[in-house]
Amino acid sequence: MAERASDRLATRVLERMGRQLWGFPPRLMGPIVAQLGPVSALAWFIGNMPRYERTLRTLGPLRTHLACTLISLYNGCRYCSFGHLYAVELVYLEKRDRLFPLDARSVPEWIGLHPTELRRRMVEVLQQADLHGEVRCVDTTLALATGAQHAVDAQEARIAHLVSMFRVLNDAGIAGDVEPDEAHDPLNKDVRLKARHDELRGVSR
Repeated sequence: MAERASDRLATRVLERMGRQLWGFPPRLMGPIVAQLGPVSALAWFIGNMPRYERTLRTLGPLRTHLACTLISLYNGCRYCSFGHLYAVELVYLEKRDRLFPLDARSVPEWIGLHPTELRRRMVEVLQQADLHGEVRCVDTTLALATGAQHAVDAQEARIAHLVSMFRVLNDAGIAGDVEPDEAHDPLNKDVRLKARHDELRGVSR
């Protein structure tokens, strides 16, 4: 009983953190507490989230979420892939006032792709989005995720940390078969932006 109570407490703490950051309690928190245990789950987030937030500031939201999407697609996690691709969509819409060419709802079609095919498709999407400068991020992220190369500079070290971090998150998402929820970015709290996105996508929620 005490263990179950500690699980619930840790889950509530992590859900509260998600609500503060993104405006909703992420569905992944319960499964990650179940996988790591309550104390280890809290310690893991305390150890990883500050560096993740610094990466968001240093690389920028679009590049960071793009890397998280690629890592999660490669690892086969539908939950994280959706949350970060939806974040890419919102960041892009805010900056360009038009839709990102790839809809987060298409994530299931991208799960399980060979890295070569994943790269080809994502590069094509980035070209359509006029984000040619992000192709290098795709190459670096996939090379680090597959183990084809090791980080050689500060930017690559940040992406390598994302690879390590999302290995844990993706494992929990896959093991718990967690259903996607919302965008894993503060822009998720922008009701008008999300309504605009849904209008352009023809989505009713």
